[in-house]
Amino acid sequence: MELPIMPTLWYGITTILILLFVRYYHIILIMLKTLPRDIRGVRGIIYLQTACIYTKLRNRTVFQVFDNVANKYPRKVCFYFEDEAWTFQQVQEYANRIANYFSKEGYKKGDKIAFIMENRPEYVAIWLGLSKIGVITSLININLRQESLKHALEILPHKGIIYEEKTASDALKEVMALGFKPLKLFCALKSTTDPTITRQENFIDLESELKKTSSKFDPEKHDRINFDDPLYYSFTSGTTGFPKAAIIKHSRFLFAGMSSIYVMGVKHSDIQYTPLPLYHTTAGMLGLGSVLFNGTSIVLRKKFSASQFWKDCIKYNVTVAQYIGETLRYLYSQPPSEYDRQHRVRKLFGLGLRRDLWIDFVDRFGINDIKELYGSTEGNCNMANLDSKPGSCGFIPRWAFPFMPYKLAKVTEEGEIVRDPKTGKVILCGVNEPGELIGKIYPRDPLRNFEGYSDKASTEKKILRDVVRKGDSFFRSGDLLMMDEFGYFYFKDRSGDTFRWKGENVSTQQVELVISKICDMADVAVYGVSIPLTEGKAGMAAVVDPDDKIDLKEFASEIIKRLPGYSRPLFIRKKKSLEFTSTHKIKKTDLQKEAFDIRIIQDPIYFLSGNEYIPLTEELFNSILNGKVRL
Repeated sequence: MELPIMPTLWYGITTILILLFVRYYHIILIMLKTLPRDIRGVRGIIYLQTACIYTKLRNRTVFQVFDNVANKYPRKVCFYFEDEAWTFQQVQEYANRIANYFSKEGYKKGDKIAFIMENRPEYVAIWLGLSKIGVITSLININLRQESLKHALEILPHKGIIYEEKTASDALKEVMALGFKPLKLFCALKSTTDPTITRQENFIDLESELKKTSSKFDPEKHDRINFDDPLYYSFTSGTTGFPKAAIIKHSRFLFAGMSSIYVMGVKHSDIQYTPLPLYHTTAGMLGLGSVLFNGTSIVLRKKFSASQFWKDCIKYNVTVAQYIGETLRYLYSQPPSEYDRQHRVRKLFGLGLRRDLWIDFVDRFGINDIKELYGSTEGNCNMANLDSKPGSCGFIPRWAFPFMPYKLAKVTEEGEIVRDPKTGKVILCGVNEPGELIGKIYPRDPLRNFEGYSDKASTEKKILRDVVRKGDSFFRSGDLLMMDEFGYFYFKDRSGDTFRWKGENVSTQQVELVISKICDMADVAVYGVSIPLTEGKAGMAAVVDPDDKIDLKEFASEIIKRLPGYSRPLFIRKKKSLEFTSTHKIKKTDLQKEAFDIRIIQDPIYFLSGNEYIPLTEELFNSILNGKVRL
């Protein structure tokens, strides 16, 4: 007797489903377990993409979106800074004066101006105002000195420098002594309290000029600024050499800034605290996004202070704060106090918080909502940990990973990409296998494109071609990450010639160049070494000095003069020679493994203490390991 067709079909489908479940039950269980997380993530991305598509279709710019917010909330406080409170209307009017003044001075769309200033409300209002007339501002790290600063000022055809006297006057004097061709100088803030500062000659007092300038701006009298036009340049170390100028377009800033609203969940009613430098994208784009585009009030601070952090949060009723890993470790290292739980902070977002600190930090300060991010100034590999998974910097649903533009590529110890010898394609990593994060480049997508640097050669070095199929191109992040079976990503290390210290990326090649000049072109290898109880890696330099001719007192003086604090090698190792690869690259792997361990190293090692390098003794070595030495 034949079975009816429908029951037979039903039995067949049921059998196939059972077999599939038996074979893939583990993956199915993972997908079910992560479903709430994945839904939240997909929902946030949809909201973000919708908002950005709407902005793109209307050809909106950063300043246009901000002006709408300022017109809607003119009396609301935009910036809290020290004893000042700037409303959105005041910021808008200051920006308008900047636009009108520089337009009157002949500056127009496409012109470039260098900008050096500490965190303060004027910082944002100045680049915002310049953007209204299409002038592209170069946001320069205030720590750059001598050759590095000279390079940053010369890499682009700047038509002037806007600077804060206390922050930049002495640094500008130094680069002019190195042969830098003087540009038109606009002093935005003069110093009236520090008599030791050398005042520049022939500068324009921008403060005085703005008082005579109208606060009303008419966009119809100027060139049209578009969604895809450049907004400013952000300087990044990239992976090699001197700082590079990464192009930030209005479109990229809008995408990144809006993510703080739709992905991070920062609300209009929040008060946000940002003690991080505004010339970096963590504060300058993500931090400012909810302020400029959603009317959130923000508390600015010139520099991070562990002792003042919670006091500031209590004073201003802060509900959301930004961080990098180092700042949270500094907070945790402070003695317990009454301020640890008096604050109203409900959310933290930032990058660099490691698992070993995460849980203890939450237990002590009572903040359960921590949004850890991963991204870079110029890169297209961005992600976020939305459910406060300790140690994770982001996630991609397992079901979506094969379709995502992110991959983990296998690399050698020297940071070289590994390819299949037969096909030539890049070998990709599996689950729980560390590799370099790479992102496919989509030129039409502001978040997935790689705009590159002002230097085409540096841009090309960051592009990896023929990865999955011939003709494709991927951005190289330079970071080693690992993905677990649930789709969570974990930061492992930086590859290549860069390491991170004190919240800054350090280019080993740049430091090597400076040391080589100081030591009369001696061979030198610079690399990062891990130190217990600290974030990132400290700089260490192995210098060839077989005859012990290097005067460490003079060496320290030159290092301090030429390099910012985060780039200065904390350890110096004198060697008789260095080993090289067949391609004439210095072998650094063994040097990094040995680090500054005097128990296994026979070469003399010196430690930067204050303004001098002193011998690394066993007592000092143990004090560093135990965290007794302040770094």
